[in-house]
Amino acid sequence: MIKNKKTINYIVILLIVLVFLIILASSIGSADIGFKDAAKAIGSHIPGISRLIDQNSLDEQVLVIVTRIRLPRIFLSIFVGIALAAAGVIFQGIFRNPMADPYIIGVSAGASFGATLGLLVVTGIRVLNFSATSIFAFIGAIGVTFLVYNISKVSKQVSVVTLLLAGVALSALFSAINSFILMFRSHDLAKVVFWILGGLTAASWQQFILIAPIILVLVVIASFFMKDLNLISLGEERSTQLGVETEKVKKILMILASLIAAAAVSVSGIIGFVGLITPHIMRILVGPDHRKLLPASAIAGGIVLLFSDTVARTILEPREIPVGIITSILGVPFFLYLLIRAKRSIF
Repeated sequence: MIKNKKTINYIVILLIVLVFLIILASSIGSADIGFKDAAKAIGSHIPGISRLIDQNSLDEQVLVIVTRIRLPRIFLSIFVGIALAAAGVIFQGIFRNPMADPYIIGVSAGASFGATLGLLVVTGIRVLNFSATSIFAFIGAIGVTFLVYNISKVSKQVSVVTLLLAGVALSALFSAINSFILMFRSHDLAKVVFWILGGLTAASWQQFILIAPIILVLVVIASFFMKDLNLISLGEERSTQLGVETEKVKKILMILASLIAAAAVSVSGIIGFVGLITPHIMRILVGPDHRKLLPASAIAGGIVLLFSDTVARTILEPREIPVGIITSILGVPFFLYLLIRAKRSIF
């Protein structure tokens, strides 16, 4: 439970910003809708608020555009952002490194390999409105993470350094396999690249209803281990002395973070830097306590990805660019700042 008043104030501000962005994103697109009309359309579906809105004043076309086309994508982008930022907080805490992100142990390489198989080899399969691409991306992400974890495990203990090296090695391997497959399917290269760059064009309410509870439940479960993660961040030997079952907690958190990231990747493709920059910015604002950092970063992650996705679908309207390009443009300068700062601290 968050008791710090400053942190609560930041979270309230973040929630206000998020609500404003939801309404703004609902009003922006190929069909121009006023901010007030978008707010009324959204409010008409919220119990309690709907009674304050004159239903006769609502335009049916506006309702369809906002509630059936734009809102599913808006809410899916928020939850993908929540997932990536939450996974970033966990991985940065485990590795004790602010430059760690959800893809550091091979999640992206596994997802890309799975998605390629789904796009090119196993087509036509759908389960609960999830395409073969999403299903195989999830399986690939979890599969590679499982391999990395088991390679780095020695005598029931996991070395962080070995984990990182195994992640780099397997990422390179599966990227090479991916490239090899695409050599023989060059005519399909564009759609694979578009998926790898990340996007939410296929968002639907059904997809959101299925994926959002999974992400939410996993993040809530992870939140119960944040006190232990605080101690692990001080050093594994110190945390063990303070009564934390370090290896057990690390294993649980790595599984949770990998599942969270894999769930996000399965519906969005590879969206970089959200899990890297968001936790670092929120750490500056709310401090290093993971009990505060996790909820603050999760909300901020939703804001970052919603903003990026809104820019991606409107900046070159009527064309749309992959949201991963936008997050990279925003994230790379910040990543370089981290590298420069780390370099100065060394020398």
